[in-house]
Amino acid sequence: MLENYIVVDLEMSGLDPKRDKIIEIGAIKVRNKQVADTFSCLLNQDCVLSEKVQELTGITETMLHQSKDPKTAMMEFFDFVGDDIWVGHNIIFDYSFMKQWAVNHKIPFQKKAVDTLKIARKCLPELEKKTLDYLCGYFQIVRENRHRAADDAKATQELYEILEKSFMESQRELFMPRELQYKAKRQTPATPRQKKALMELIEYHKIVCDVSIGQLSRSDASRLTDKIIHQYGRPQALAEPTSEKLCP
Repeated sequence: MLENYIVVDLEMSGLDPKRDKIIEIGAIKVRNKQVADTFSCLLNQDCVLSEKVQELTGITETMLHQSKDPKTAMMEFFDFVGDDIWVGHNIIFDYSFMKQWAVNHKIPFQKKAVDTLKIARKCLPELEKKTLDYLCGYFQIVRENRHRAADDAKATQELYEILEKSFMESQRELFMPRELQYKAKRQTPATPRQKKALMELIEYHKIVCDVSIGQLSRSDASRLTDKIIHQYGRPQALAEPTSEKLCP
């Protein structure tokens, strides 16, 4: 039975830890099964937020631009969580983004965690869904702001306590912290030459590109450049530029 742990929830700009960014961090520090402290922070990421993400979270690009530098925010978060065991709902998803960031910045990072999603799947097979939204409704856990990191972290903490009380004795192994496994390869930023060449292609073809060029890695910049050339050709090979939207 966990007495001390950290509940973690993140909001991201998308679903791919290699391409998308963490835009909000929420965490709850529990000591002796009581909430002892909280952490909540938006990150000033240079990224394009889709309408779907903005609608789901209520987070806008303007809000991000007025927020904290990403590296400062991440290091403050790492200090907050320390060596504690994590609890989260589908925690490997959140962890994959943290791990990718840590690898990119050459920071050692490894955690053990308990996953409330795995517990719910095993212990509540009769339920139609096992999402945090559905389980909050089922257990009447109140959230003021759905899909905001701090509120979701608090809801997950309440969910964990309910599940532990109900199923700990019969399913003890599900509540044992396990080391999280996610392989991340370090991504290096695109070179100035890559960015310049890519911008020239985009401008020539008049492409509406929903990607932040400044945040691309070398491999992502190379793939996007190849995709544009394959689809539209090189500038010198075309008589007239086109005007279309590229969906990376």
